[in-house]
Amino acid sequence: MVAELIWMGAYELSDLIRRKEVSPVEVVDAVLARLEEVNHAINAFVTVTAESAREQAKQAEAAVFRGGDLPPLHGLPITVKDLIDTAGVRTTYGCVRFTDHVPDTDAISWARLKAAGAILIGKTTTPEFGMLGVTDSYLTGSTGTPWNPAHTAGGSSGGAAAAVAAGIAPLAWGSDGGGSIRVPAASCGVVGFKVSSGRIPSRGSQDGDSTDGPLTRRVIDTAMLLDATVGPHHQDRFSLPATGENYVEAALRGVDLAGLRFAYSIGLDQGPVDPETRGVVDAAMSRLSAAGGAVVDTVSMDLPDAIDNFLTYWSPEFSDHLHMIFPPGTEAWPAMKEIAEFGRTLSAADVSRSLRQTKTQIYDGFDRVLQEYDFIVTATTPTPPFPHNAPGGAEIVDGERVRYPALFFHRLTELPSHAGLPAVSIPCGFTSDGLPVGLQIIGGPHADAAVIEVAAALERLSPWHDRRPELP
Repeated sequence: MVAELIWMGAYELSDLIRRKEVSPVEVVDAVLARLEEVNHAINAFVTVTAESAREQAKQAEAAVFRGGDLPPLHGLPITVKDLIDTAGVRTTYGCVRFTDHVPDTDAISWARLKAAGAILIGKTTTPEFGMLGVTDSYLTGSTGTPWNPAHTAGGSSGGAAAAVAAGIAPLAWGSDGGGSIRVPAASCGVVGFKVSSGRIPSRGSQDGDSTDGPLTRRVIDTAMLLDATVGPHHQDRFSLPATGENYVEAALRGVDLAGLRFAYSIGLDQGPVDPETRGVVDAAMSRLSAAGGAVVDTVSMDLPDAIDNFLTYWSPEFSDHLHMIFPPGTEAWPAMKEIAEFGRTLSAADVSRSLRQTKTQIYDGFDRVLQEYDFIVTATTPTPPFPHNAPGGAEIVDGERVRYPALFFHRLTELPSHAGLPAVSIPCGFTSDGLPVGLQIIGGPHADAAVIEVAAALERLSPWHDRRPELP
């Protein structure tokens, strides 16, 4: 029964708990046993909260037998990225400098997940303040994809994605500013959703392009987490009004693919794409074309360069934060230092254009296509996850030397974030080496429910979530 429990989705587990066929204690015990069994291989956790999780599971079990209404995530185990504040639970932000930091306030999203009944089993790995495209930190080392732990899990929510893919928990909570949910989702073969800017609030938000969000094995489980966390909050000036949409209903409903129009641009005209990745994604688009009369057209995109935009948008923050992240006398990661040094060369006019003019150009580039099509579809990453001994990423892709290998892995997820658009990565197949490939679906402004609908429909065409990694 333990083997069955660790691979069940949250939606299925929730139903079994409510019907008293499975106890929250059994579920939490099963995932904690799985954590002990496989985490040494993938290195996905900073802190494990086994004792408090078991106590909460007992309380959840008692509530089931008392009867009455139960919250929507009652008794379901979840992991939370170590960038996200959890009151009373160590939160290191991936930094040696914050090894013993314990916040006294919950992040808004985590407070909502707790109120919905989720049980925290641990905090997952992240690079220092999420500032690398892979999940490597001086505090925790490297996190690997469960499909080949010698390869990266992506970043910066790599621990969250790896834990879900490895069967450690059905639900994970991460964050995404330029792909930090979607890239790890693709690297680990799971679902990762970046909501519209402002859909999920963050306390004191200074950047509406960054958001907390879910990673799961099934689209419907992602929908459960959205239902528990979306909606405005007075402490986030970017937060959107409530819409009344039910994301679980949207996932169950799916959508009739007949007549839907998909604009297919595998690499957003942003540079080369690995041939195997291209083959897997092309095959997924062929299945979509053959199913239900969907229209799939290959399109050209007119967008600013994603790497140029990353450097001008994010590098001033790198310059400002490195001294806080790394104690005096310690070295920052070379990629972080390079980006920070670039930031020091920018003028005020450069930064102003990035925050205003370039973001408008990005939005307009997507909008021109979305006026004619319902969704834009790309590969989530231009290459499969690469080995840890190549921390900068692939230097040559499809025979072409790439600029800034450390940034190239996020090249297809960065721009939708700065347009404020909802985007999801779902598994769409595997390379000949058994590494997962993700398909990114980008929706129109505030069309989060529509993205969930179509992602659930595409998931039903090719249920890659049924495939499981073999871990030592």
